[in-house]
Amino acid sequence: MKHILKCDKCGKYTMKENCCGVKTVNPKPAKFSMEYAYGGYRREVKKGILQKEGLI
Repeated sequence: MKHILKCDKCGKYTMKENCCGVKTVNPKPAKFSMEYAYGGYRREVKKGILQKEGLI
């Protein structure tokens, strides 16, 4: 079964593997899991970035 893909160059959705001379990508986000092993590290980095920008 084929899935819908998105061209990063032009932003169009297609069923083709290539568009505008570049490979198309899956537009769906990665699966979310509460047991993600590195989630704590990701949140710490994001918190540091937000603090540096003065947003929190």
